[in-house]
Amino acid sequence: MIHIQIINAHPKHRIRHTGTIRTARAVVKNEHRGSADIHIIFINDKQMIPLNGRFLHHLFTTDVVSFPMSEKKDVIEGEIYVNLDQAHRQAREYQVSFREEYLRLVIHGVLHLVGYDDKNRNERRCMTEKENFYLSHVR
Repeated sequence: MIHIQIINAHPKHRIRHTGTIRTARAVVKNEHRGSADIHIIFINDKQMIPLNGRFLHHLFTTDVVSFPMSEKKDVIEGEIYVNLDQAHRQAREYQVSFREEYLRLVIHGVLHLVGYDDKNRNERRCMTEKENFYLSHVR
């Protein structure tokens, strides 16, 4: 069973649940995982900075942070924090729609929960290819 919950904690922006859930669910299914319990929380810079500092020891904002909560390979449990302020900036920078950018960040977060990493160039390239694949199917 795949359970995905959306929490709009950003003080101004509200993200539609349906498209976000459908996108996250597609990643889980296509990555051949049996079940998932994922919380996707949309936040802003002010909320991301202390989160990033406390858990990753970075005293700055970032676009997405994932926290896996299961050690079982076939079960995905975790939280994904998506910074909508950063998504807006990146959408302008990359000349894409805001929707495309926040969905890319959701996909990126789910891929982390599935087990992908982006610590080196090859891993980043693999994740970017996966993000592009999934984005091409939700447009």
